[in-house]
Amino acid sequence: MPARQADLERSLGAVEQHLDALAVALGQGDTATMDTTAAELHRALAGAINEFSRAARAGQVPAALRQRLALAGAKVAAQREALARATASLDRAVEVLMPERGANAVYAAHGGADRRNSRGESQA
Repeated sequence: MPARQADLERSLGAVEQHLDALAVALGQGDTATMDTTAAELHRALAGAINEFSRAARAGQVPAALRQRLALAGAKVAAQREALARATASLDRAVEVLMPERGANAVYAAHGGADRRNSRGESQA
């Protein structure tokens, strides 16, 4: 295996390893591991992009490695989508538990009905 291909294999392997570790951390809800693994994945992706860019300019990216890189990109997109759905779900749960006070508020902070009228008129 030529040196360039070995570098590509190594950098892509690091990306794949960090993607797998991030998937496990996401599945377990381990936020500390998610943070560190995401940072490691970011560094690995930057290194892989540099390696693949240099190899592509020289026309030295084997088809099998291009396919693995595309698969890694799809995994990143899937994890991003899963994280976005989880974030939206959490946002909805927080909104239900802690609604904003505003025009649609039904109860006042003390638990009673909030009967203030926004036009300054009093209600019975």
